[in-house]
Amino acid sequence: MSDSLSAAPSATGDAHADDHHGHYGVPGYDPIASRMGMWLFLFTELLLFGALFIAFAAYLSKYPTYFAEGSGSLNVPVGAFNTVVLLTSSLTMALAIAALQRGDKNLSIKMLNATVLFAGVFCVIKAFEWGAKIEMGIYPGSATLAAMDQGKQAFYNMYYTMTGFHALHVIIGAGLILWVKKRTLDDRVNPKRLVLMENIGLYWHLVDLVWIFLFPLYYLIA
Repeated sequence: MSDSLSAAPSATGDAHADDHHGHYGVPGYDPIASRMGMWLFLFTELLLFGALFIAFAAYLSKYPTYFAEGSGSLNVPVGAFNTVVLLTSSLTMALAIAALQRGDKNLSIKMLNATVLFAGVFCVIKAFEWGAKIEMGIYPGSATLAAMDQGKQAFYNMYYTMTGFHALHVIIGAGLILWVKKRTLDDRVNPKRLVLMENIGLYWHLVDLVWIFLFPLYYLIA
């Protein structure tokens, strides 16, 4: 009698454990904690970019004419094209996640490759944009920039800082996507264990969102 009673809680506990493992896919896998950690990290990123946007707003209010002149020197069609590139990369990232959710690993890998390709296109275009300005001698610390009015110096210094910081995030994001691609190929990321890809997708969407604000601020204020 006592043995049967003592065995009952154990059986109940095992059932709960099985339910827990069945819900999360594998023992010890907790996607809720992973998602919470990612959202906290993204919040710190928002604070960082938010500080830069506040600094931009302060300089813009102080030097509106010079900022308009600086904006007029940027190539709007190129900036708009890069915006389309990043928005498309957000789509391919979302499609990669959706494909793996359906169990279509091959399509997911193709969409991850496409996302990395779009990230590379964005960085190459941005490098050419920077190169054009650098050939004109306009870059932080240059004699040409130092000879300009303080307002233009503020514009170009902010331009290089914010777009450069954003480009760094694009490069990091592309590296993370390649990493999750490798883990997907190894079946360490799969339909039952998808949170890593979802978290990297959230990071990538944040990178795209930041550019959606950067583009009009720098290219369309003239």
